[in-house]
Amino acid sequence: MVDSSVPGDDVAGDGEADDGPVRADIAELARRRALTEDAARPDAVVKRHKRGGRTARENVADLIDDGSWVEWGRYAVAAQRQLLDHDDLIARTPADGIVAGIGTVDDHPTAVLAYDYTVLAGTQGMRGHRKSDRMLDVIERSQLPVVFFAEGGGGRPSDTDIPLVSALDVESFALWAGLSGKVPRISIVNGSCFAGNAVIAGCSDFLVATRSASIGMAGPAMIAGGGLGTFAPEEVGPVSVQEPNGVIDLLVDDEEAATAAARRLLGYFRGRVERWSAHEQMPLRDAVPESSRTAFDTLRVVERLADEDSVTVLRPRFAPELITALARIEGRPVGLLANNSMHMAGTVTGEASDKAARFMQLCDAFGLPMVSLVDTPGYMVGPDQEARALVRHCSRMLIAGAALTVPTIAVFLRRGYGLGAQAMCFGSLNEPLLTMAWPGATLGAMGPEGAVRLAARKELEAIPDRAAREQRVRALTAMLHESSKSFNAAEVFELDDVVDPADTRAVIARVLTAAGPTTGSGRPVDAW
Repeated sequence: MVDSSVPGDDVAGDGEADDGPVRADIAELARRRALTEDAARPDAVVKRHKRGGRTARENVADLIDDGSWVEWGRYAVAAQRQLLDHDDLIARTPADGIVAGIGTVDDHPTAVLAYDYTVLAGTQGMRGHRKSDRMLDVIERSQLPVVFFAEGGGGRPSDTDIPLVSALDVESFALWAGLSGKVPRISIVNGSCFAGNAVIAGCSDFLVATRSASIGMAGPAMIAGGGLGTFAPEEVGPVSVQEPNGVIDLLVDDEEAATAAARRLLGYFRGRVERWSAHEQMPLRDAVPESSRTAFDTLRVVERLADEDSVTVLRPRFAPELITALARIEGRPVGLLANNSMHMAGTVTGEASDKAARFMQLCDAFGLPMVSLVDTPGYMVGPDQEARALVRHCSRMLIAGAALTVPTIAVFLRRGYGLGAQAMCFGSLNEPLLTMAWPGATLGAMGPEGAVRLAARKELEAIPDRAAREQRVRALTAMLHESSKSFNAAEVFELDDVVDPADTRAVIARVLTAAGPTTGSGRPVDAW
């Protein structure tokens, strides 16, 4: 018989509960674990909430499934023993300001890292770097998708315990960047995100930001130290700048919405879902105006072709003349490209080419088939555009298209002219597994009116009367427009098919099913 009155002599037997005194080591474990939780620092939590934010642990708890969390480095503290005594380090710097571990998100294993802004402003400490390095190694070995809450002030200069000169041998950034193309990586930014924290966000596959985010390669202190002026954190890289310039993929209201967005993004990389519903397809017959000069919202076409509530538009304010979106068709995740005539008539600009090229790389890296909806007059050209390195930017899109390994499909909705249309078809009408058009679509080496003015220049110059000359241009343009119709392209087998708009979704689904399962290339994805 065991004397349960003697501390440390408790013996568990046959799985039965022991009602005796708790061992000293177990009690110490409970005490130390409690000190790492938010409840141990109520003042810091209240301060965070007053600023409209959530703690790192609150964000992690919201993302992962209940009871699934396993944490790495919970008991780490800042390397500041010369500044703080032991009890202060434990109380004030839990986890060295970064929560890291593995849980499940909608029953799928997922890694999560979260800088804790309530601990030394979310700065990156040396032990925090060791934790993130360790975690990133685990992520690569386990091939886990990862969500990184990246808010914080960058590198921490106040750590004293580890001899340093430059700290440039820190491996976190190389390890994080090295995961590109290997596992999906989502960063979430709320509030200030500067220097090293911003690099974490910028190297991600997806950057989700809240409206309070300010993202910059240096914070106010470093900017001022470089003699570049004095700025408030909110002035360095606010979302009013970073969304339209393409830094931010998704802008949401707050951390709760950002966490929900991350969960939604993760879903696109888990393969096909069994339960889905489709929109009525007949309205697509009237989705495109008959006049090529009338703009229409291509996003409505994208949303109708895709499964209900399955579309997530990325970088919507950057190069809005091109839509890039993740979606599902009959439960299968796909990447969708679409020219948007509501902006710059759907021309393929240098910015749109950059946007498309990165999106192609992203879809290819993770095995998402691509569908391109074409309605473009071609590349945006002219001296002003060339001054912005148009040749190089547009060429990126063609190179990315030629490198694709996933199945692709192209659909001409209304018009497709010149190299811009070819780029939307991943380089050629023959590159997609299927290239089809709606019956009112037209195709050509360039826009009909431009082609007429170029090909019939001498004839037109010989007509002295301006009104008569323009009437002749209209007549010749109408003739060329007629010969450019999709049926004529199909007759010479430049197109694989001309389809009823209402049947487009079904045709896409059949071709992708025939293509079978896809695997990602695993190649790195450009940060830009």
